Formats: sequence, C-alpha cells, structure tokens
Amino acid sequence: MTVQAQRNTPKADPVELAQALIRCASVTPAEGGALSLLAETLEARGFQCHRLTFSEPGTPDVDNLYARLGSEGPNFCFAGHTDVVPTGDETAWSADPFAAELRDGVLYGRGANDMKGAIAAFVAAVDRHRAERNEDTGSISLLITGDEEGPAINGTVKVLDWLEQRGERIDHCLVGEPTNPEALGEMVKIGRRGSLTGWLTVRGTQGHVAYPHLADNPLPRLVKVLQRLTGRRLDEGDQHFPPSNLEVTTVDVGNEATNVIPASARATFNIRFSPEQTSDGLSQWIEECCAAECPDYELKLVVGAQPFLTPPGDFTELIAGAVADVTGSRPALSTTGGTSDARFITRHCPVAEFGLVGRTMHKIDEQADVADIEALTAIYHRVLERYFT
Repeated sequence: MTVQAQRNTPKADPVELAQALIRCASVTPAEGGALSLLAETLEARGFQCHRLTFSEPGTPDVDNLYARLGSEGPNFCFAGHTDVVPTGDETAWSADPFAAELRDGVLYGRGANDMKGAIAAFVAAVDRHRAERNEDTGSISLLITGDEEGPAINGTVKVLDWLEQRGERIDHCLVGEPTNPEALGEMVKIGRRGSLTGWLTVRGTQGHVAYPHLADNPLPRLVKVLQRLTGRRLDEGDQHFPPSNLEVTTVDVGNEATNVIPASARATFNIRFSPEQTSDGLSQWIEECCAAECPDYELKLVVGAQPFLTPPGDFTELIAGAVADVTGSRPALSTTGGTSDARFITRHCPVAEFGLVGRTMHKIDEQADVADIEALTAIYHRVLERYFT
C-alpha cells in the first residue's frame, strides 16, 4: 500500500474501534483476537507490526504487539494493554460484558475504560494527526501487551528487552491507563509508589488449650510482629508522593477447633512506598521485626515494583497542556494509585499516564462515556501536535 493510500484509509472512529476491541474476550492471559484486530487496523495505516509471544516456565504464554510508523527519531510511543480482568458474575451486569453496548451516550463492557477505550483513542488520534501533516516527522509507535492485568512477566518488560536487543529506542511514552478519578482532565500520573508484599508464617507447637505448658502458641508472637510493622509511620511523603503505608491484608490460622492451640499462624501484608524508602531497607527492617519476636518463622518478600518519578518538566507540561487545551482544566500531576506497566517503561524513557475516568474499572458494568472517548482522542491528537511541532 502506498503512503498516499495509507493516508486515505478512512479515519478510525474511536468509539466503534473500542466496541470492536471490547467484543474480543481477552481475559488475561487470553489474546481473544484483540491484538489481531489491532494489528490489522494498524497495518492498514502503514505501521510495521511485530507480534511477540513470550513465555517462562510456570507462567502462561503471552501475546504482545509492537507497531511502529516511521523509522526516524524521535519515537513517541503510546503504551497499554488489551487484556482485561474477569467479568465476575455476568448475571449482575446490565448487558453482556463483551457485547459493547451503547446506551444513552455510555459504552458498557469489560475493558471500556481499562483500557480498550484509550487504545482506540490512540489509533484515532494518529489518524487525525497524519491527516493534518504533509510529511511525517519522527515515528509513532504502540506497545500493547496482553499481560498487564496478570503477572506482568511476559508482557511489557519482555517487549522492552526485545527493543533494546534490536537497538530500537523509545524517546517518550504515554500510557493510557484510566488516571482520572471523577472527570476527564483531572489527573496525569507522573510516577507511582513501589510495592512490596510479605508472607509471614510463625511456627509453634500444637496442643490442647487446657495444657498450654505442653504447647507453644504462635499467635501472640504473630500479633507482636504485626504490631511492630503497623506501629511505625514509614515517612511523611513529599511534594510528589503520599506517605508510604503498610497494610495487613490477611491473617490466617486455619483452625476450626476451639480447644486446640494451632501449630502455625500466617499473615500477609503489603507496603506501598515512596522513593524515601528502599526495598532493601524495608526488607531488612521486616526481618528485624520478625527475628525480635519469633524464634521460628518463615518470611517471603517479593518486590512487585520500585517507585519512580518523571520529574515535572517539558514532557509533563506537554501532556498537561494538551489536556488543558481540550478540557479547559489543568490536571494535577499525581503519583497516587496502584502499579502499572509504566514502572517498566521508566527504565527506558520518560513516561507519564493519562486515560479515561477509572471510576468503574474492574467493576460490574464497567463503562466509559462516549463524550470522554472522543475528548481523549482529541487530547492524544493534541499531544502529537505539540510533540512533533
């Protein structure tokens, strides 16, 4: 297909494309046809598409897509994911979660705002951008994974490794995660806190409650450890990050008998931490707390993400300005919320996140306003205009 023919390809309707993507039941780790649909759509626009499947022992194979239009720098990348979380009880939905029903100006379906609506806006924004330019300057790419809602092992991080091995560079990246709490234009994410999860088992000796001297109850020691962990205020936060926090998510003994002292007790906890903390420092502190109270314990710690920040500057101003141009609202630059694949991208280039309103993500009747999808497309279009001017 010639460049002119590619330019004359009918411009994507972001709502129609979002509907088509939602109808692909791509529940992690299933591809569901979503990446195939997206690759076909992008190839018709002249993108060079690479379908990348990665695997590791003990993890499911994951399909990913990297598509690039142009070969020169700078390379501006839109990043996101087509995989979605399970629907839950489908009978509780007001419509089939994969029917992509439009009703009263609202698009319903799993993935509507997290984040197939944003991916459709990526494509439509590229169409509008190219229609206004006589020649291409630089490159536009899309990095789309099928593993963001899952373990995030065989997705974005592996695609980035593949790009590095090819000597291919991304200069700046915008992730389409739903960043706005209540209304489009409220918030751009410029960083995220780190995440560390701990699984603690305290061992004792099982016995009869009437003969405690013949047993060793692990529960009081577990409680003391948890008191140590939850009793410390980790930090006060700073101008970019809220205070770090540790939350106990479950305590489990598995003991249904009322007259038996259990042999072991378990707890799980998670820390969301700012750059004021380090995962190594937190791990050492947790070990010290456990050792101070427990002669016999087992502790497993897993760092799910390190904290990162894209400092306010030209790139964040470019995005915030594009949002303000379209919505009339100046977005806050925030680091709140959970983790995203931006935690991997930050190792390669400056990255920020902006997408739809996330109020219903992962919920029954996930939805996105049609007006918001259109406005998001206009914002992404404005980002491209600003970036390549």
